[in-house]
Amino acid sequence: MFDVITIGSAVRDVFARTKDIKAIKDKKFAVGEAACFSLGSKLNLDEVNFSVGGGAINTAVTFANQGYKVAAIAQVGDDPEGQHIRDKSDSYGIHCDFLSQDKNHFTSFSFILSLPDGSRTVFRYKGASWYLKEENIPWMDLRAQWLYVNHMAGESHDVLPRLLKEAKDRGMQIAWNPGSTQLEKKNELQQLMSYADLFIVNQEEASKIVGIPYQKKKQIFKRLDELVHGRVIMTEGSKGVEVSDGKTLWSAGVLPLDKSEIVDRTGAGDAFGSGFVAALMRKPTNIEYAIQFASANATGVLTEWGAAHGLLKKGDSANKYGILEIKETRL
Repeated sequence: MFDVITIGSAVRDVFARTKDIKAIKDKKFAVGEAACFSLGSKLNLDEVNFSVGGGAINTAVTFANQGYKVAAIAQVGDDPEGQHIRDKSDSYGIHCDFLSQDKNHFTSFSFILSLPDGSRTVFRYKGASWYLKEENIPWMDLRAQWLYVNHMAGESHDVLPRLLKEAKDRGMQIAWNPGSTQLEKKNELQQLMSYADLFIVNQEEASKIVGIPYQKKKQIFKRLDELVHGRVIMTEGSKGVEVSDGKTLWSAGVLPLDKSEIVDRTGAGDAFGSGFVAALMRKPTNIEYAIQFASANATGVLTEWGAAHGLLKKGDSANKYGILEIKETRL
């Protein structure tokens, strides 16, 4: 039996930084600006880093780093990149027998291109992770203290109802960080949220789920607490995080980190969520400790390339990057 099982995507990541691409402001683009380069030219990449990623792997690394027995459920292609993900995950201490192989799709792939100002654009190949099916789930071995559910992308979303029910019937605690596929199926998502012992979203996602304007945090949390029987985490980017159990609200900012120390932001959300659960596994009732530990885990990943690097190791202090001021309010 495992301490925790993660499920979601497994991705081959390539990170690159270049000075040959410029950001320009233009209202024609959805975000109001674009990354531009000369068409037909050869561009120089100033730095390139290769890594493994995807929600299932990113979160599993946190648990492995903390000495927990962890398995990841995901799907890779029948190709060298899929084998690399297996080998690398095994080196991290992740049980890899539940990484199934898709004969019809290549391994999911992301190319993350960073500009000098820190902005970035992600090129994504959906790949095998989007096609995880019920027959790929090791139902007989689905037993652990915690199940950590990441974004179930594309057709993989269809396994969620059975997955959540089976896990709950077997007495597992469920942490759930839904993604864009779930947000597109809002009504179904709301019906399944009651399975979660810990529901993890950012403020924008929370607003979309409950249909309440982004700025109205109190109303958003009230509705989330009605839908989720456990605790809710709502991250707010550089503003910090808030955690609610329906009776108490804990609020905290972010740990101090100089802008020059930030290498890449990929995986910070996965690091926070998995760090929070890892801390609860150690101290089940100490929410302040969980927030502090999760924040340190997320801060560490900002200092290195790739979502599996910079995470806290077993024995590292939760105060490694400073101590948060955490405010507690009765609801």
